[in-house]
Amino acid sequence: MGTAPKDATDHTRAANAPVELGFDPADFDRASNGLLAQLPGGKVDTPYGVVFDQSRYEFIQRGSTNPDTVNPSLWRQAQLNGIHGLFEVAPGIWQARGYDISNITFIAGATGWIIIDPLTVEPCAKACLDLANATLGERPVTAVIYTHSHTDHFGGVLGVTTQADVDAGRCRIIAPEHFLHETIGENVIAGYAMIRRATYQFGPLLPAGPRTHVDCGLGKAIPFWPPGLIAPSEEITATGTELLIDGVRVIFQLTPEAEAPAEMNFFFPDHGWLCTAENCTHNMHNLVPIRGALVRDSLKWSKYIGEMIELWGSQVQLMFASHHWPRWGNDDVLQYLVLQRDLYRWVHDQTMRLANQGYNATEIAEMLQMPPEFQAESHTVGYYGHLVHNIKAVFQRYLSWYDGNPANLWKLPPVDAGTRYVELAGGPDALIASARRSFAAGDYRWVVELVNHLVFADPTNTEARELQADAFEQLGYQSESATFRNAFLMGAQELRNGTLPRSPAGRSGYLEAMTPDQLFDSLAVRLIAEQVGGLEATVNITFTDLGEQWVLGLSNRVLHAIRGRHDAAAGVALAMPKIVLYRLIDGNVPFLDAISAAIADGTVAATGDLAVAATIFGNLDTFLTNFPLVEP
Repeated sequence: MGTAPKDATDHTRAANAPVELGFDPADFDRASNGLLAQLPGGKVDTPYGVVFDQSRYEFIQRGSTNPDTVNPSLWRQAQLNGIHGLFEVAPGIWQARGYDISNITFIAGATGWIIIDPLTVEPCAKACLDLANATLGERPVTAVIYTHSHTDHFGGVLGVTTQADVDAGRCRIIAPEHFLHETIGENVIAGYAMIRRATYQFGPLLPAGPRTHVDCGLGKAIPFWPPGLIAPSEEITATGTELLIDGVRVIFQLTPEAEAPAEMNFFFPDHGWLCTAENCTHNMHNLVPIRGALVRDSLKWSKYIGEMIELWGSQVQLMFASHHWPRWGNDDVLQYLVLQRDLYRWVHDQTMRLANQGYNATEIAEMLQMPPEFQAESHTVGYYGHLVHNIKAVFQRYLSWYDGNPANLWKLPPVDAGTRYVELAGGPDALIASARRSFAAGDYRWVVELVNHLVFADPTNTEARELQADAFEQLGYQSESATFRNAFLMGAQELRNGTLPRSPAGRSGYLEAMTPDQLFDSLAVRLIAEQVGGLEATVNITFTDLGEQWVLGLSNRVLHAIRGRHDAAAGVALAMPKIVLYRLIDGNVPFLDAISAAIADGTVAATGDLAVAATIFGNLDTFLTNFPLVEP
């Protein structure tokens, strides 16, 4: 079990003392309204184990005592996110909430279900579809709408439909323009690092409890299961596009570079329903998540909300989103949208006002405080985002990570800097003694910064690890942001107990949907450049399942791919289904052994010198999970 979490200190107890938050109590009515049915025990179970378990959080009930290890505002959000079940939102529209970090929405079409955002993983989506069918009457799934390119909004698609149904035209898959490009770019090109960092953002390895995991802010928790993907059959390419989907009229608004690189809101004109995707939810969102991603454009984000108000504000009677609970009534929805619009504009404008006065991102993050207009409503609180982090995201988007001071232009790496700081402090004992005085004073941010130098200079120093873990823990207990809390508590846990063993990091859930160009881009990121200096190679590839010809070439330590032809000078030609190529180079078996076996069993046809192919495919890196974050 390792070292258990510790109590809140007096400083943290004072910071987390019960207060009257003044937030709208109607949030609890909104989150509970229309409850029809629940999954037994709040669990999504499979033959391989429990994938999602809301019952782990039964200690967080409305009216329960706020523990001194949880920020009171976050405790309220955690109570709201614990309300789970199948809810009638309005006649003809239902949502299942609380069985994944995201929501799945069911709309009754003329002949079947129109599903909006089929959750993160197949078992959760299937369990929710089964619950809807059992409660409301069984219907086939005739359409799936992906609101945007984040995994928790498409990864469970195989739980509600099949590739065969999509190919046969029995189910439409509708997504915003560039959905597949952005999905692969985020989840494959940078996906290996992002998965590791996401363990700190979402805290899935933290046990549920008042000293550990209580919430993710945007929802309760993420499920344990690999995601899947079916490529869209239709893309929305312009705002104002109207589709008739199984008898239901839908008008779309594209919002690229807002909450996701590819995203859309949409309106149901015959009903007055507005889906805000993840652009408006019941918290301040991230302008860049701490797991990493492309920085979002807060200026565009605000303007899209403004455009949405202009397009449909006079007609909207219901707003629902891909997370949290709906809002009903024109006045309530408009007040909500206006405040959401102004929140993202305020963060953008005030950050850049101070940046243009010469302040850097760190300084601005300390100077700006949330105005009372936004503090009065819980849906503008940073339970998932964080004002400090969002300010730095705006600065990064315009001015990069560099603050303009040449002293920060080429800093020493953490181990080298840490060694020098420890020496400057007078050695490990003197540094720790100073840090303990700061800890006793409740100056936990400084403790973390100071002791971090010693941890990187000497990660075997148990006293330093324990002290930094203690400081992380208190910062986590005080955090209003669930993502900050999870990151601090994960850091504490790994400093005390170590990380999980490293193993190859696979992304197989997206392979069937990836285009060959995206597949080759993912391979190029894996090329070990120092091993191919001075080498050149050209490989002709035919994907037999797609009927496509490609040339894959290596020169100057980079890969390039050309579609639509073969090169007469290529040293080898390979023919196979697309998925076979990925399996040949997954790193589990040396390439020449793997391809020889595939040729022998007829999976691959080859002519020419296999050593040429090995020049490329035999020099690919294998990414491992659980790389260190809080130590070298």
